[in-house]
Amino acid sequence: MLFSDTTFIGIDPTAGVRPFVYAAIDHDGKLLAMGQGTIDAVLAFAAGQRKAIVAVCAPRKPNQGLMTSPEVRQELIPQPLPGRWMNFRMADYQIRQYNIRMPQTRGEEEDCPKWMQMGFSLYRRLEKFGYMAYPQEGAECQSMEVYPHASYTVMLGVLPFRKHSLEGHLQRQLILFERGVSVPDPMRYFKEITRHRLLNGILPQENLYTAYELDALVAAYTAWTAAVHPDQITLFGDMNEGQVAVPCADLRDRYL
Repeated sequence: MLFSDTTFIGIDPTAGVRPFVYAAIDHDGKLLAMGQGTIDAVLAFAAGQRKAIVAVCAPRKPNQGLMTSPEVRQELIPQPLPGRWMNFRMADYQIRQYNIRMPQTRGEEEDCPKWMQMGFSLYRRLEKFGYMAYPQEGAECQSMEVYPHASYTVMLGVLPFRKHSLEGHLQRQLILFERGVSVPDPMRYFKEITRHRLLNGILPQENLYTAYELDALVAAYTAWTAAVHPDQITLFGDMNEGQVAVPCADLRDRYL
């Protein structure tokens, strides 16, 4: 599959209470679209793509109980202590071993947070449009699960600042800018701060993306990495339960 005409889309359900936020980039990292809307509007955008990889900031499906299997637990490194982590997905367990916070995905859909439920629905509907679970050799339309906090952590090499803080916005946008995504250089923020602006409480926010837009952007970037540099993707979890992709192959033992 050639990816020069593939669209890479990141979708963030944004806690299930706001409109979905989405971002799309092309093979060169150019921003093709950025917006928000209902699940139907986002699906219409995805369905209109001839070739695309969609990365969703939500679990693919509820916990399937793999961590209750002795055979599965024996293969994990490190092995979980007896009786521990029984109600977690394998991906959740593996990511947490790197000191990366990861929400617990419960076994019943109705017991999961609203944003997860919206994600489950999105994956199911994407399947109806022909999107197959990544990695699927030769498939023109694929979907994958990402977790923005984990993606930013492995890209930075340290735990990022809080996502809703100013420094968190700057840090996330800067790493995307340095990776070639066509976002404004956030360092311009400091050049545009003047004495007058500070005294009047006016900060130059126009070139900074929101936390939700930055999550959608890193999802799109992860989808791009999966296509263009698949050797730089690490997959956590099991295909039958949901695999989380992060855009880094060389992981540290622990992120601080």
